[in-house]
Amino acid sequence: MANRFKRQAVEMPYDVGNKETEIRAATTYIPRKSSRNGALGFSLTMFLLAAVIAGVLYYAACSRIDLLAFVIMILAGIALSTSVHIALSWERAVVLRLGKFNRVAGPGLYFTIPVLEYSTIRIDQRIITTPFYAEKTLTADLVPINIDAVLYWVVRDAEAACVEVEDYYSAISFLAQTAMREAVGRSTVAEVALRRDQLDTEIQEDISREAANWGIDIISVKVRDIVLPDELQDVMSLEAQADREKNARMTVASAETDVAEMLAEAAKVYGDPEAAMKLRTMLMQYDTVKKSKGTVVTVPSAMSDGFVEEAAKASKA
Repeated sequence: MANRFKRQAVEMPYDVGNKETEIRAATTYIPRKSSRNGALGFSLTMFLLAAVIAGVLYYAACSRIDLLAFVIMILAGIALSTSVHIALSWERAVVLRLGKFNRVAGPGLYFTIPVLEYSTIRIDQRIITTPFYAEKTLTADLVPINIDAVLYWVVRDAEAACVEVEDYYSAISFLAQTAMREAVGRSTVAEVALRRDQLDTEIQEDISREAANWGIDIISVKVRDIVLPDELQDVMSLEAQADREKNARMTVASAETDVAEMLAEAAKVYGDPEAAMKLRTMLMQYDTVKKSKGTVVTVPSAMSDGFVEEAAKASKA
């Protein structure tokens, strides 16, 4: 039963790039930075030690080694190797006696009664990382989106994880996926895209509420990626551009109002009501020259007025 948790993969088809390979590799729980080779070597050593001792005692008593001696040696090795065990520092072994829960053993050396007691499962109490996702999930405003997230959790109570749920790892994976779909369904697409922290908190609370009965603590939930439909991305981009252009125009209009007020004050100082418009014209000319790096020829107002008067006389004639 213990090995079943290490080999079983949760089938979750996902059709975006290499996500399927990544999800399946992550949900197949195989520790990569630690092994039980030392514990297995200890059990093998106990088996050989018991077999050798039984063989020596049999030879001392009967002065021969026959088929019965080998049978006794094998039984002695099995009896000792199934009685003395080692649980690694992060492991807890759930021990049953005649099919009924008896105790949680470990870490370190622990003993069981052959035939009557056995370790049904070894619980890893390190932090476990489980990626999960929601594909084409409808938001509150009926927009299908894809979300990819990571769940960090740990088994707090080894007894509950063994007794209350058949496969706690698969149960957590499907529970996280269901909680994400429910959280997304309660939010609009804008809330999902802009409030990741709130979405993380909602998913974590939903999972914790159910997983508490299984002896599992949820540490955190992190949304890694949110994929919106291409059409919606284009619409949201246009909307964002329109909002920015609107804000820019409002800023320019506000600045123009401030400039007009300052020029009006300057006109009062000059004592000429038309000075404000002339000052604004000069500022516009300056901005034009600055941007185009060109040259502006300023004609005296008296000369320009003479051109206007000559043009008016010619039109009347």
